[in-house]
Amino acid sequence: MRLAVLDIGSNTVNVVAIDADGGVPLPAHSWKLHTRLAERLGPDGTIAPGGRRRLVAAVEQAAGEIRRAGVDFLFAYATASVRDAPNRDAVLTGIQAATGIRLGTLSGLEEAQLTFLAARRWLGWSAGPMLLLDIGGGTLEVAFGRDRLPDSALSLPLGAGRLTREFLRDGDPPSRRAVRNLRKHVRDQVRRIAAHGSWEAPRTAVAASKTFQQLARLTGSAPLRRGPFVVRELQRRTLRPWIDRLAGLPAAKRQRLPGVSAHRAGQILAGAIVGYEVMRGLGVDSVRICPWGLREGILLRRLEAYQPELGNAAWTSWPPPLAAI
Repeated sequence: MRLAVLDIGSNTVNVVAIDADGGVPLPAHSWKLHTRLAERLGPDGTIAPGGRRRLVAAVEQAAGEIRRAGVDFLFAYATASVRDAPNRDAVLTGIQAATGIRLGTLSGLEEAQLTFLAARRWLGWSAGPMLLLDIGGGTLEVAFGRDRLPDSALSLPLGAGRLTREFLRDGDPPSRRAVRNLRKHVRDQVRRIAAHGSWEAPRTAVAASKTFQQLARLTGSAPLRRGPFVVRELQRRTLRPWIDRLAGLPAAKRQRLPGVSAHRAGQILAGAIVGYEVMRGLGVDSVRICPWGLREGILLRRLEAYQPELGNAAWTSWPPPLAAI
């Protein structure tokens, strides 16, 4: 049986298909298309007509990839850029009418829980009490727990794309005042995380998302081409000076830096500010980069729900009924 997820994000559309009998969400087929949807959002997050056309075209192409992959079950969803758009319902209805695919949405809390599950499965139980940080295009997820799912989780509107749109639109590079205002805003929001979450000192702090992967590469970690099993970390002290460097560069020069892709160059400054401030606010010196994220969490949840029986033995209720004694 082949399972697939279709992920509509603020910058890309991703399809990942796996074979369920493998028990691990390693891709049998994957496909990605850059849409730069974040560039087609209004100040209030409304998806403009050009963005809607891009989404429809992207989902049509994704549907073709899904058919070619021989998928049996599909989980199709959109993240915060669509979920939080004021015209979300019209956008989802238009995509369904044009492609036949009805996109669902996940809450920020559900995204945090599923990403935490993926990180737990990647790092294993030896990671101990674990803190998860995940910077998306629209939101920041923070979760902590000792088990497969977190005990505490929060989702805040601190995504790199959202903050770039709201604070850094006055120039390229942005003004010092705009950067200062953004840092103050993020710092104030991080205080809410520290005050309202049930956090304790983790044994392992882990970060998911492309933003954290690119920040780690920018500060000296191994490039992604070396594969997912290379240990990568992001140090807070090495990230701090990069905020000033990124703030002084236009997007065209940022994309020439190690690990910074062209379609994320405009928002990597906001991502760096969020990453640094949340690590600082929660007292985290470094984070381990996890290559698995929300998509893998969704697939793992499905795989773990459908386990085959063990030979000729099975779980039964206890105590057994009298007739069985």
